[in-house]
Amino acid sequence: MTTQENSQTIRTIGIGGAAGDGIREAGLHLAELFNILGYQSFLSFSYPSLIRGGHNYSRISFSKEKVWNDYSELDVLIALNAESVRLHLHELKKNALVFVERSYANELQDTGATIIPLPFADLAKEINARAVARTTVGIGAFAYISGLTPEKTHDLIFSAFKDVGDEVNATLAEKGYLLAESLAVPKWQDILIETQKEKTEVVDGNKAVGKGFLAAGLDFYFSYPMTPSSSLLHFMAKESLDGKLKTIQPEDEISAINIAIGAAYAGKKAAVGTATGGFALMQEAFSFAGISETPIVALVSQRQGPATGVPTNTSQGDLQFVLHSGHGEFPRIVIAPGDPEESYLAAGNALDLVWKYQMPAIILLDKHLSESSQTAALDSSKIIQKEAKKWSGEEEYQRYQFTEDGISPLAFPGTENAVIKLTSYEHDEFGIATEDTVLVKKMTEKRFKKGEMLAQELSLYETVKIYGDISSDTAILFWGSPKGAILEAVKHLKKQVKVVQILWMEPFDTDRVSKELANISKIISIEGNHNGQLAALLREKTGIVPHHKISRYDSKPFDPTELAKKIDELL
Repeated sequence: MTTQENSQTIRTIGIGGAAGDGIREAGLHLAELFNILGYQSFLSFSYPSLIRGGHNYSRISFSKEKVWNDYSELDVLIALNAESVRLHLHELKKNALVFVERSYANELQDTGATIIPLPFADLAKEINARAVARTTVGIGAFAYISGLTPEKTHDLIFSAFKDVGDEVNATLAEKGYLLAESLAVPKWQDILIETQKEKTEVVDGNKAVGKGFLAAGLDFYFSYPMTPSSSLLHFMAKESLDGKLKTIQPEDEISAINIAIGAAYAGKKAAVGTATGGFALMQEAFSFAGISETPIVALVSQRQGPATGVPTNTSQGDLQFVLHSGHGEFPRIVIAPGDPEESYLAAGNALDLVWKYQMPAIILLDKHLSESSQTAALDSSKIIQKEAKKWSGEEEYQRYQFTEDGISPLAFPGTENAVIKLTSYEHDEFGIATEDTVLVKKMTEKRFKKGEMLAQELSLYETVKIYGDISSDTAILFWGSPKGAILEAVKHLKKQVKVVQILWMEPFDTDRVSKELANISKIISIEGNHNGQLAALLREKTGIVPHHKISRYDSKPFDPTELAKKIDELL
């Protein structure tokens, strides 16, 4: 069977092995192969909190049409050990094929699966290839059953694996292809055919955020590695090799955000990245950015908590935390994208907006979005450029000058005739500490005036997105990474529904959200947390209360098939 929506066929491949076996890289290269062919794909990666060992698993769903999320039901499983077969046996479709390391084949005969033994390890040894390359044997076998010619397979491997050794991988893929052919492995009827497409790339949420930062002119990136934000640090470090971007890993998260504040004080666009556990350590400094009106952006990626929790699994448990992060009251921007394209725009727009409005911003992701890769088209022309207000030099410089819109002109250290003071104390217009109650009130209102001005600009941005049947009286409400599973699930519902995605959490677009949920008789809120944190925010901002909630808080992302069943029960 295949997962279908009208003429759309979605197939899914699983790749399993131990940590250190190159499972994630194999999935990424397979996704790149599909991208070259003109197919859409979605790749997820799951792994335990171990350096070596444990079960690592890449799962990729692909189709000629948009694939919003991966499916659990497998057409093909490439397994480097017996554990990978037994763990995913229940996910195999009726005619699924299992390419498994030959040495484990005998012990798997009782599984009832179609086991096809391949000598992954021996073939890699024959050509002195690294052990992590042996998954390419399975990709070659997959190329055979999908109807690709040997020549096309060779060309695709050369293109998809050019970053890790194309000749070695092309040889291993050829061996896998020929083995599958010699074993007369049954081919698919719907073979892969190269199609014309728009320019796309395979990118995960973290990398998309990094690309958005770069498109908006980021100068400095600071981060202490913490899953699931670490891959952004790796990406930014590579982007720093030409010397334009500076990427720094300090001793801890507290240092990272304080250095970022210092860089912004000096006139450089700066961002930090961390998980919500690391962001907890940044609270005092985040509040400092609020009172000092310092423009910084924080990429914050959620994982299952509390405390250390389940460090390599996902969650949406920290929306309320970031909305109220930092002690005291001050305006901030919080954007929660749901896919890589939205992550790219959120990062680029946030970096420009914080410099216009001189306030901190948070881009809120989670493990599922941060580390899942998807076919995407990143368009820098969609980033709305904003200019910072600069000091003219014609009058005495006041860092916190009172203005009609609350935005004070900026000057930076080294500017002639300008003394720039930065303090965590409440202050007067010159940045000198004060406890004068009139000034305290006036400065507080000044900061919130900027938030009010930003709220008037919300119409320029996609604060809310609508999918599905816009005339339906039933609406699904969500935020963040469940987007993919929801948009796949609605394809299979017994009734058409309206789907409402909220991206901007602060400022909250109350008018737009209220308009989209007006005349809706049934609202189903879907979130990856226990308490329904978006539902609580919706009630706070609009007075609207969802009629039903679907929650998942076991540290795993939503599955489209399971989610469709749960939604149908409520329709």
